[in-house]
Amino acid sequence: MRQPLSILSSIWAYRIVRAILAVSFLVAGCLKLADVRAFGLTIKAFAILPTDLVKPVAVGLPVLEIVGGTLLLLDAPGGLTIVGGLLALFIGVVVNAIRQGLAIDCGCYGPGDPEGEVYHGLWPTLWRDSAMLAGVACCLLWRRFRGTSRQTPNPRKEPACAPSN
Repeated sequence: MRQPLSILSSIWAYRIVRAILAVSFLVAGCLKLADVRAFGLTIKAFAILPTDLVKPVAVGLPVLEIVGGTLLLLDAPGGLTIVGGLLALFIGVVVNAIRQGLAIDCGCYGPGDPEGEVYHGLWPTLWRDSAMLAGVACCLLWRRFRGTSRQTPNPRKEPACAPSN
């Protein structure tokens, strides 16, 4: 039987976590873009942006989610960074809303978000986003400590920074 740590450090765990994060962001971005006006109203409910910025953010944020999700799905450079940055932003916004006592839908998966309708609160959103951010951290750590990147270096080649004779 494999040790739990070796399962978590396997290439398959990395791929599964990366795929779940990517699909989550692709779906969220597409659903928000499908009804930008409703997403704009959700952003307005958080009361953290000036009115003039709500519409550009209501369009730009879902586009960024789609770009991040696509890059992550393809394991392309920047995907984990974009998704991790967005999750940190979302967590900050949700923590601020909880601190203010707001009882609003997070708008995470567009208007009519089932989570918002079922739980009527931001705590489940905070826990979900925190778990997703932990997934990003695990992917980054896995990549760093396993020495795996999209391009496998040729072990016979001399490193670029090695002194030459």
